[in-house]
This record gives sequence, C-alpha cells and structure tokens, in this order.
Amino acid sequence: MASFMTHLECARCGKVHDAFREQHLCSCGGPLLVRYDLDGVKGAVRKEDLVGREASLWRYREFLPVEDAGRAVSLGEGWTPVLPLRRWGSRRGLRRVYLKDEGRNPTGTFKARGAAVGVTRALELGATDIAMPTAGNAGGAWSLYAARAGIRSHVAMPKDAPSGAVKECVVAGARVYLIDGLISDAGKFISRGISRYGWYDASTLKEPYRIEGKKTMGLELAEQFAWDLPEVVLYPCGGGVGLIGMWKAFNELERVGWIGRKRPRLVAVQSEGCAPIVRAFREGKAESEFFAGAQTVAGGIRVPKPLGDFLILRAIRETGGAAVAVSDDEILAAMRELSEEEGLFICPEGAATLAGLLHLRDAGLVDADERIVLFNTGSGLKYTDLIAADLPVLPADAQPE
Repeated sequence: MASFMTHLECARCGKVHDAFREQHLCSCGGPLLVRYDLDGVKGAVRKEDLVGREASLWRYREFLPVEDAGRAVSLGEGWTPVLPLRRWGSRRGLRRVYLKDEGRNPTGTFKARGAAVGVTRALELGATDIAMPTAGNAGGAWSLYAARAGIRSHVAMPKDAPSGAVKECVVAGARVYLIDGLISDAGKFISRGISRYGWYDASTLKEPYRIEGKKTMGLELAEQFAWDLPEVVLYPCGGGVGLIGMWKAFNELERVGWIGRKRPRLVAVQSEGCAPIVRAFREGKAESEFFAGAQTVAGGIRVPKPLGDFLILRAIRETGGAAVAVSDDEILAAMRELSEEEGLFICPEGAATLAGLLHLRDAGLVDADERIVLFNTGSGLKYTDLIAADLPVLPADAQPE
C-alpha cells in the first residue's frame, strides 16, 4: 500500500517541503508537520475496517507516513489499554477517571511509538546513523528500534539521567554520551556531531515523523471510546510531542468524517521545577521562555524550552484546556497512591497527571461526571530508584506479626 503522505508543512510559516527526501527544520526554524491526502484516506478506509486489524499502532497505516508498511520497524508497539480508576477516582469525588497506560509498550514507555515510525522513515530515507539528545527514555527506545533496523545510534543525555535508561541505550549498542548539563546542553552536543559527521537528526520535532507515531495515541483513544472523545485529557508535558500529536490526530479524524468537531480539553501537566509551558499559559504568551535551573524527579518532563512550545500552547487554548504545575512531593505521593489503590505502578511523569487532576478539581475546572483520561507515559519499573524500601532482614525462624 502506498502512503497517503503528500508533503511536509512548516508549523510556523506554512512553507511546503518535499516529504520524499530527508528534511528537518524549515528555513525559518519551525518544525515540519506531515500532511496527507485525507480525501484519499477517506475513500480508502472506513473506521469499521479497523475491526480485525493487528492490535498495534500499524492498524492506522493509512494515517502514517510510511511508504511500505510491510517493512515497518516494529516491536509490537501501540494499542495500550484504557483502565478505569474507579477506587482512586471515587475517593476523590471523580466518578469517570481513566488511565491510558503507555507503560505497556515495548521499551516500557510511549517513546516506542515515535521510535517505531521515526526509525522506519529514517531507514526509508537512507539513514545509516541516527542521533538525538534525550532525558532518557526516548534514547532507549530509539536505540533499540535502530538496532532492530540495523542502523547505528548516537545518544547524548544529562549525566543524571535515570540509570536504567542509560543502560537501555548501552545494551542496544548505542554510542552514549553523558553530558554535564541539561537536555538542552545535550542537544547542542548532538548538533555539533551532526554538523561534523552528517548523522540523521532525530531530535524532538527536528524530524517530522516522531510526532506521527505519537499521534496514534489520539487515534487509539478515539477508537477505544467508540469515536466519542472524552471531555478532558491530561498529559505530562516535556517536549509535548504526544499532546501535539493527539491534537493533530483529532483534526485528521474530523477531516475524514470519523469524529465531529468536539474535542477533549487538553491539559499540559508540568513539574513546578520545570514549568515553561505553565508560565507562558498563565501569562497569555504564544511561546515559552527558557526555564532556568530546571529540576524535577520526573526527568521526562524536564525540558526547559520545548521546540514546539507554540504548538502546545495553541492546542490547549484551542480546546479550552489548561496548563498546571505540580510539586515533586505530589508526584511521588501519586505514584504510591495509585499503586496501593489500583495496583498500577506508573512513572513519575504519569503520576504528575493525577496530581494535576486534583488541582483542576480544586479549581472547579472539571466536573465529577466528566470522562477524564490521564496518560501514564511509562512503567514505574524504570524508576525503582525513586522508591524507598529500607526493610529489616529477619532471622529465618522469625514469626510474622
């Protein structure tokens, strides 16, 4: 099946670019978005045709930028469950709370979605080496998918990135560089390597295809809610690609007639220690400013200045959403509460959405009977270093109390 992709379009200035050769940023510095012949998609597939397709993101192949889906680089990513949080929600006066658990993906995080589509497209474009800065999990995912594709990977990350993510890159055979600084400093390092060696730049929004993998979260959400979108979606926001991707997915679904004009209110959740989007939203600005001294236990949302900040802010404003910041103490408490009350061990970034929802409730911004979806972007098993477990060792003949 040929792709319905037609061209790339700059998200900032609207300039059209060729989708069938390697492209990164527009000449104006704006990120490029994939555009499709949506009339062609509409004529080629109906939502009823999805029944019986494989339970992965590739069930939406007509909405993806891959020229040969039969050669997709895949580890079985996508089609993650939407789980009701009945006990946790009812105890907090919220009766219809759900969690979409992206920790079930290969590599343990939602980053597998972007890596699957991004690496597939890089391979189609002839890349032999991919390079990127990362807070941890994206590097692990792209390294493993690159290994699956048989191409080399180069990953730079802050020296305090989670050790599990570092080892994930190493075991995948990536060339790993630990940087004494933030992800922005890692990005500058990778840029120097790209200039010198010609690596394929897989940095967030500096290639157009990661977002296409992430948008499948929105396609899935629509299908899992029988094409009647929920009222509110809370998403942990670092680079914000997943949030932008879902916003793009909903627009494309409307264009092909699978949903109407209704949208969920999109809510970006950040840590108080790194909240550039929250600050810009509160100040009514169209773009964020660099957040100095960024620090949080939720490393995946420690992005001081997202490249796509103007798109994140546009998405939440167009949908009547919001941006909220939560403390690290609230994040850690939410991780433990959800494990104890629902049996779900989620990552700190996902836990931030639970804390963010309580802020919205207290501000009267959500109703008790609204359908609210929280996105957990990774497995808590990748963050065991955040959990204190100092337990005594008992003698073999000890009696339980």
